Amino acid sequence: MRTTLKGLLLALLLLSAPAFAANVDGDWTGSIDSPNGPVQITYTFKADGAVLTGTTTGPDGAKLAIKDGKIDGAKISFAIDVDFGGSPTTLKYTGVVAADGIALVLDFQGQP
Repeated sequence: MRTTLKGLLLALLLLSAPAFAANVDGDWTGSIDSPNGPVQITYTFKADGAVLTGTTTGPDGAKLAIKDGKIDGAKISFAIDVDFGGSPTTLKYTGVVAADGIALVLDFQGQP
């Protein structure tokens, strides 16, 4: 009986694990490799359930609002609107949150 109860509790814990959102709140820094070398980027994230909000720095250093932010367990996604010399572009990000960092993939006009 005791083994069955432990197995049941373990199964319930494993099934409920995806319901917990990753802890992304706060400031994060990183870099994007460019043809001119690494570009430093700063993100400020705030999670509210499955909704992700916040800001990031644009190419000119201005703060840009995150839009369409989502959290699904350890997975996050969001977009930002950037103006490249009069050419507005939406950059889409997807990522996975770990205890020591966030691995993000940037989609720039269909190219990761």
